[in-house]
Amino acid sequence: MSRRGWFLLVVVGVIWGVPYLLIKIAVTDVTPVMVVFVRTALGALLLLPFALRGGGLRVLRGHWPAVLGFAVLEIVLPWILLSNAERTLSSSTTGLLVATVPIAAVVLGRLVGDRKPVAFVRWVGLLVGLGGVALLLGPGAAGGDPWAVAQVLLAALGYAAAPIIADRSLRDVPAIPLTATCLGITALAYAPVVLVTGPHPWPPVDAVLALVGLGALCTALAFVLFFQLIVEVGAARSTLVAYLNPVVAVALGALVLDEVITLTVLAATALILLGSAAASRRSRAVDALHDDASPTADEAARVTPT
Repeated sequence: MSRRGWFLLVVVGVIWGVPYLLIKIAVTDVTPVMVVFVRTALGALLLLPFALRGGGLRVLRGHWPAVLGFAVLEIVLPWILLSNAERTLSSSTTGLLVATVPIAAVVLGRLVGDRKPVAFVRWVGLLVGLGGVALLLGPGAAGGDPWAVAQVLLAALGYAAAPIIADRSLRDVPAIPLTATCLGITALAYAPVVLVTGPHPWPPVDAVLALVGLGALCTALAFVLFFQLIVEVGAARSTLVAYLNPVVAVALGALVLDEVITLTVLAATALILLGSAAASRRSRAVDALHDDASPTADEAARVTPT
């Protein structure tokens, strides 16, 4: 992999590990609905020029049911669930729980009719990753709020289900117009809720900066860099950013928010990352196939944008 490839890989991995920290800061003073609305509206506006250059809404013609389904499972529901969960969960715990997406993908694949043989190592990875989740669910480990944990796991389930729609119905849709549209759909969906639940007082500076960072850095810029990463290193290698995200989330939670890194958290981190890596392992032939592919909606969905 080239130096540019490694640089993009690290930058995208770090950027997509930051949202957990920013969400935690924002929800201290802003409602979860407002967090999702501002993030998606800002992200959609910033991606709009790139989307128009990529064909705009014309490229979505004939795909609207799949686009709506993808938007709901990838952004509309997961982002409100994560924002609400982080009102009680630590940012590091949230990041680790979201890292179970590859594990959920294995299970969902079997449920929706995927009958391709699953290697033994992937089943072992599933069990190892679930062991890491079990550690996080131990007494006091999840802040004593099982519903918050359930919300994060539901978000991870959505992240695992959305690529199935993309793979089956959105392969020929350019990723940036699709992303900008899904962000716009989400913003429009939450706008009435924001109006009904208003008036909303102007938040403090740190919350405003967190919202701007979520929309501009962790959404718009991250997607643009991610698509460049796919072009530079191929779709298969680009998925390595998924294993940087939780590490960044844990580190930032400790450094910025003084979240305690216990032996339990460290052990859960190791188990979930190892389990997710094994659960998502593919053959070399499949990797070579994806490395030669152009960036499509399916490839964009392989790494979870939070």
